[in-house]
Amino acid sequence: MNYDNEFWDRYAIENESKFNEEFSKFVRDLVVSLRCTSVLEIGCGTGIDLRLFPESLDIFGVDLNDTALDIAKSKKPVINFKKASITDLPFENSSVDFVFTHQLLNYLEDDILEKGISEMYRVSGKYIMNCERYDESEKQINNNSKFRNMQKRWLEYKVKIISNVDMHEEIEPDKSRFTLLRKL
Repeated sequence: MNYDNEFWDRYAIENESKFNEEFSKFVRDLVVSLRCTSVLEIGCGTGIDLRLFPESLDIFGVDLNDTALDIAKSKKPVINFKKASITDLPFENSSVDFVFTHQLLNYLEDDILEKGISEMYRVSGKYIMNCERYDESEKQINNNSKFRNMQKRWLEYKVKIISNVDMHEEIEPDKSRFTLLRKL
């Protein structure tokens, strides 16, 4: 995996200004309504999507970037942030009720994406959510990212597709596709 530390350090510092309260509330409310007791964000960056979760849940965030994790830990020390790759998640099989990504998978190379999907499936106990920039053909967005079609990617797994719709732009202005799955 080609990990550009300089790019991700800049991304982490800029990430704080990208806090989207509507998206954070949406994910929090979804997790609570599904009666989940644990949540994991993969590629959590500075933890902005996890900050509104009630402390009664077991909340985890993983990322590869030390700068992002340092910021995350300083902003919300009660959340369990860990340095980890999507291809090797430090969790037991089916141990986290709700596993999600938010515009992480767009940045991954295809082989890393496939391994990451397998890991997400492995650690999820109930639900998996991807909120990624979408295009059916998965064409290149820029030098660093590609559009993703996550529904297509999950067809080989034992999941029920609950939702696969474009997010409303008031909740997610980057025009992401919301894919929610129930692990069978």
